[in-house]
Formats: sequence, structure tokens, C-alpha cells
Amino acid sequence: MRRPHVLALTVAASLLFVGCSDDPDNEANPDTRTGTAEDTDGPEPTDDAAADDDLQVSEVATGLVTPWGLAPLEDGGLLIGSRDDAEISLLPAGGGEPTVVGSVDGVRAEGESGLLGLALTEDESTLYAYRTGDSENGVVKMSWDGETLGAPEEVVSGIPGGASFHQGGGLVIGPDDLLYLGTGDNGNPPDAQDADSLSGKVLRFTLDGEPAPDNPSGSAVLSLGHRNVEGLVFDDDGRLWESEFGQDRFDELNLVEAGSNYGWPEVEGTGGGDEYVDPAAVWSTDDASPSGIAWWDGSLWLAGLQGERLWEVEPEGADVTTVAEPVAHLTGRFGRVRNAVSTADGSTLWVVTSNTDGRGDPDDGDDRLLSITR
Repeated sequence: MRRPHVLALTVAASLLFVGCSDDPDNEANPDTRTGTAEDTDGPEPTDDAAADDDLQVSEVATGLVTPWGLAPLEDGGLLIGSRDDAEISLLPAGGGEPTVVGSVDGVRAEGESGLLGLALTEDESTLYAYRTGDSENGVVKMSWDGETLGAPEEVVSGIPGGASFHQGGGLVIGPDDLLYLGTGDNGNPPDAQDADSLSGKVLRFTLDGEPAPDNPSGSAVLSLGHRNVEGLVFDDDGRLWESEFGQDRFDELNLVEAGSNYGWPEVEGTGGGDEYVDPAAVWSTDDASPSGIAWWDGSLWLAGLQGERLWEVEPEGADVTTVAEPVAHLTGRFGRVRNAVSTADGSTLWVVTSNTDGRGDPDDGDDRLLSITR
């Protein structure tokens, strides 16, 4: 395991972390730097050694190739997507060697593009996958019989693509049986504010790929003003949360509300005024660069790439949008952390690393699937 880094953070008055980054995930468009939150001195974040005292971490699988999308199965197994190979593997219940059970053709894998989020229907009959292409991105669905995935069938198309960065990738099926998709600005920040563009948005579709009929936009757009949404998850109260890459100052955790505007590129972080919704929490991009997000054990868990850690964030109640002070886990121990998902029974948090993605420093055995319990 890697030696933990000792990193100093500053905490803003509302318990928000701020700073800057040299991670490529947060580095594009350097001439449009924005943000209005002010740095203030404050208490140090929770010490990792103490924070991890109540977490038991074990290694489940090694040698994974750019793992990204995760879809847990009721029997305790897990479907794992490879960003670069566009293959989907099955980790059987009880552990063992993951085996390839399907793949998606026509995937452009370069930079932050490739085979991204996975989402499985409640009856486990159909797997959805977000894929990037040479000029446009889309979502495919595949039948799942417990052993093999069927041929991919495209259900969503026309999402602007072709850029190497800011392709989004968050994908989740909500408690309303609708499909939610997070996109990036595709390297063109103004598109995030363009209501007619599907870039820089959280989108909502039926499972047949049609815009959800109650979307406030009249299109597939649920919310706008996002830079790069790689993580989406619902909590136990049915609220939708997203993790979002900032540019070089502020990464964000947002509570997604229909019809809301989250500010990018006019604002990065907090303080955009009444026109925009402030994030529930922000971090220095050095300390987060959040990709996947999970709901487990009453908290949100954000996977940090540049930060090389897992952030635990507890909402302060179903009727409020504030969160408790974030707590860092696993800092520097496993390198870049790509994604997290709760097992179907809620007993375990699965986490995958991302050291073979071209930006990490892989050790022998990377990339890894980790099992976390309390």
C-alpha cells in the first residue's frame, strides 16, 4: 500500500474546502477560471488514521484494467466495466476471478472518455451503460440473464462527444424507474448554460430512452450549469446527489433539483447569487477530483482521484440541504480512487482504484477492487 500523504486543508466558514489543482481532470480551459468563495483559516480535517479506525478494508480483486462503472447484484456479485477495453466483467458472489460477460462496440476511449457509468434495473433483467463515441455519446442497454450480457441496443444518442475530456459518466436508475445521466461540457463551457445542449447537464429519461415527461425543460434536461458529472446517486430519502469536477479551484457535491442551474462556467464553487444553486460542499481540487459517488451506511461516499482518498459526507436531514463536515478515509493508501457503490444488501461498500488510467502511478496488482465494512 502507498504511504499516506499528509496534506493541509483550509476550511471555509461554512465547512467548505477550497484550493487549486494541477490534475488534468481539473486543468482544461485555464483561461476561464472563476469562483467567489474566500479562503479562511479553520480547523484541520478529521485525521485519516482515526477516521479509518472503524473501517475494515480488504482486497477483493486485482489486475483490473481501468475499472469505472459498477453494478451490484442481489446475490452478492458485481458487474465491473472497463473504461478503456469497453468490456464488462462479472465478479461472482463470494469472490473469485472476474470474467468477461459482455462488451460494447464503437467506444472511443481516450483521456476521460470510454465505457463509463453502469446501471442495472431493479429486476436485474437489463444493464444500461454510458459510452462515448467519435462525435457523439449515448447510452446502450443489454439484457442480463445472470451469466451473459446480450447485444447492446442504443436507447439514448445525440449527446455531444468527441472531446478527450469532460464527458461526464454518472448513470443511475432512480426510485421512479427513470434513467438519470450526468454529462460534461465536452470541452466547451458555454454549452453548460445552453438549454438546448445536452452538454454539462443532468439528464432524465424513461428506460426506453425518451425524455422523462415531467422534466421542467420539456427536453431531457433536468438541471444545467454542470462542468463534469461523473457520479450520481440517490439517498434513502429519494434525493439525487451528484459529484462534480471543478476546474482548478473547487470540486463540488450538489443536491440536484429539477430545473436548477448550478452555475458553470459563470461560477465555480459557491457565491454565484440567487440565479444559481450553491453546492452542498466544495473541496480543493487537490483534495478531491471526485468521480463516483455512493450512498452507504447513512452517508455519501465520494471517490477522489487527485485527492487519492474517499470522502464521507453525512447529510444533516431529509428536509435540509446542509451536510456535516466531510471526513477523509484511505488518504494515499491505494492511489487514485475512481468509484464506489454499496452492495445490494447494504452491508459493504465496494471501491475501485484508477491507477492504470494513464494518470496514476500503478503498483503491482493495480487496479484493485476493495471491500469496506464497519
